[in-house]
Amino acid sequence: NGAYFRVHHFARQAAAPVPLLAAIAGSTERIEVGTGVIDMRYENPLHLGEELAALDLLSDQRIAIGISRGSPEPALRGWEAFGYTGSTDPRGADLARDKFDLFLRAVDGERLADADPRQFGPGQKLRLEPHSPGLRRRIWWGAGTRETAVWAAQQGVNLMSSTLVTEATGQTLGDLQAEQIDRYREAFAEAGHGWTPRVSVSRSVFPVVDASDQMWLQLRRSEGADQIGVIDGLRSTFGRSYVDEPDQLIEQLKDDAAVMAADTLMLTIPSQLGPDANLKILANFAEHVAPALGWQPNTEGPATGYPLA
Repeated sequence: NGAYFRVHHFARQAAAPVPLLAAIAGSTERIEVGTGVIDMRYENPLHLGEELAALDLLSDQRIAIGISRGSPEPALRGWEAFGYTGSTDPRGADLARDKFDLFLRAVDGERLADADPRQFGPGQKLRLEPHSPGLRRRIWWGAGTRETAVWAAQQGVNLMSSTLVTEATGQTLGDLQAEQIDRYREAFAEAGHGWTPRVSVSRSVFPVVDASDQMWLQLRRSEGADQIGVIDGLRSTFGRSYVDEPDQLIEQLKDDAAVMAADTLMLTIPSQLGPDANLKILANFAEHVAPALGWQPNTEGPATGYPLA
């Protein structure tokens, strides 16, 4: 069980997620809290490392922090308004990866700053504080292609795949993501990181259980199949919305190769409808669909990934 928040800037959304995640973690005992995803283009890598280390310690390591280059934002090159310039990529991908590398080095405890010799003696270096051992294992990279999934594996972080991939080959989203997951796990094993990563995919799922759920059927008519579109100038495959009675949903999700390959399924919900509607969607899924897919409440400790082949 977990609660994960999308992060966007210059918009009425959770632009600064750490305070929100800390509040949720402080009032819960078992659920995981996280993001999907923090846009690294807008972040100071060392400051983010400090905040997430503190959050990790406060939450008893119940975090799953998705980070990525980010999706298209309302602001044109908005990261430059934050003072982060110098990218040679119109989408800022080079900036995001360079910052992510520094962020990982920092959370791993690398001593990055020269110490004041008057306090520590000559030649000493300092790491970020607080330091939370193993934090890298709770960091995820949001990958939109098979190539970026392999890159995430090489970095030694978990894989977060969303409701779209920036590829359009004629395959379904589920099949594209299943290939992405296979390549990720192969690359992770080859890299020899020495631990088992996790993999998530996201889906929009609306169980129709009673008369009040009939409103979701209109989504089946308009979004009941994968769509091909363009995002960031790239032809992309957008996932369908799953809308049906529970028995039908179970079979449909079992036929989704990526859902079956991933150890974590994240449900995207229409937050603009308010908490009552969304609680009903989640409750319907948890009661009528999830058990048949192998879901188990995380009451026995942190969730773990499937073993690597």
